Amino acid sequence: MSTLSTPVSDLEKQTISRVTRRLIPFLALLFIIAFLDRTNVGFAALRMNQDIGISQTLYGFGAGIFFLGYFIFEVPSNILMHRYGARIWIARIMVTWGIVASAMGLLQTSVHFVVLRAVLGVAEAGFFPGVIYLLSLWFPARYRAQVIAGFYLGVPISQVIGAPLSASLIELGEHIGVTGWRLMYVLEGLPAILLGVVCWFYLSDRPSEARWLTDEQRNWLMRTLAAEEAAKPLAVGGGMSHGAQIRTVLKNRVVWAMALTYFGITSGSNAMNFFFPSVLQSFQESFGIKLGLLQNGLITAIPYALAGIVMFFWSKRSDRKQERHVHVASAALLAAVSIAIALVVDHPLATILGFTLLAIGVYSAVITFWAIPGQVLTGVGAAAGIGLINSVGNLSGFVGPYLIGLIKTATGSYTPGFLLIAALVGAGGVGALLLPRRPGSATMPMVTTEQRGDA
Repeated sequence: MSTLSTPVSDLEKQTISRVTRRLIPFLALLFIIAFLDRTNVGFAALRMNQDIGISQTLYGFGAGIFFLGYFIFEVPSNILMHRYGARIWIARIMVTWGIVASAMGLLQTSVHFVVLRAVLGVAEAGFFPGVIYLLSLWFPARYRAQVIAGFYLGVPISQVIGAPLSASLIELGEHIGVTGWRLMYVLEGLPAILLGVVCWFYLSDRPSEARWLTDEQRNWLMRTLAAEEAAKPLAVGGGMSHGAQIRTVLKNRVVWAMALTYFGITSGSNAMNFFFPSVLQSFQESFGIKLGLLQNGLITAIPYALAGIVMFFWSKRSDRKQERHVHVASAALLAAVSIAIALVVDHPLATILGFTLLAIGVYSAVITFWAIPGQVLTGVGAAAGIGLINSVGNLSGFVGPYLIGLIKTATGSYTPGFLLIAALVGAGGVGALLLPRRPGSATMPMVTTEQRGDA
């Protein structure tokens, strides 16, 4: 088994360093914008819900319906990216979602809110799994967790920057006589359009097209990745058509097990992204603690800042150990237990600490999880499989917020809903332990040729 303790040649160091510098900061920036446009609804809700007349149940439904569009269009989007290339397809995704995100500032009714959130999900479908697939075309497996962590840093950074930014834009709008949440939506959607245009000129689809690598670096990278592809246990191909490869992967039990595991883990992050500002606002009702909009934003940023730091070191540890499953499971179980205990204690400081550990655990689990599919999927099957895993997993973004909103309306408390979320995250952690290991593992057999057609 190759590990990062294996001697690394100067050529390998130079190549990986150059590819990392070229791709990861730019892709992380795109993810910052994507996540900001996806989750700024959490701050808009502090004013928008009252202005438009949106109940907690309807808000949870509208916030989560974004992921239904994701679910329906993610796999087709990823397959089209495999066909047309990342440069064209990611550019198209960004320009489309930027337009829709800015249009959120024009909504007038609760129906507009739900429809635009659904369309935003359709527009953004394929971005995250598309980037994960793109990284699998550029980085050998031994580096995957670290580079995914570098890309995924866009999530906590978007919250650290975005929470106070969104709150400030809302307050700015109210100060200058403009509806603040409308101004926030419009201004935060514009960067996606501009960066989508930049994608067209900046990204390269494959190492073979990278003129910014030397011939020696390019050839080393292509040889290394080709050797890994040939060794993968689910390397569907061998004369199979693209359609047959896609069908084989989408019928496979291992792919669906990964998708359900991811569903459980991401239940925690999606619920937190949409409801943490509202939970903080509820402190006034429960404990008499009133937070201003900007104070709310600054406190919201704290868990994500700490999560960004911890998940980076967690990914490095996972790459150094070349172990994924226990890293995913232990982080997810930490998140589940922490938020459950904090909500049962029912104290403001305990709640903030619980959400902090929830963020740390969930994001650390997510970035190590995404090193697992790349170990067993390849080619167009990888594009379809990764798309399916992410689309099914992200249904938690619909189910979680909707259930929390529904339960909050029925009980007047966020605690029962988040206890349900804790159970889902914990189940995801247990599921991670049951996923297949690398070839030769004694824990669970890998997918074999005979199993590839199993439903």
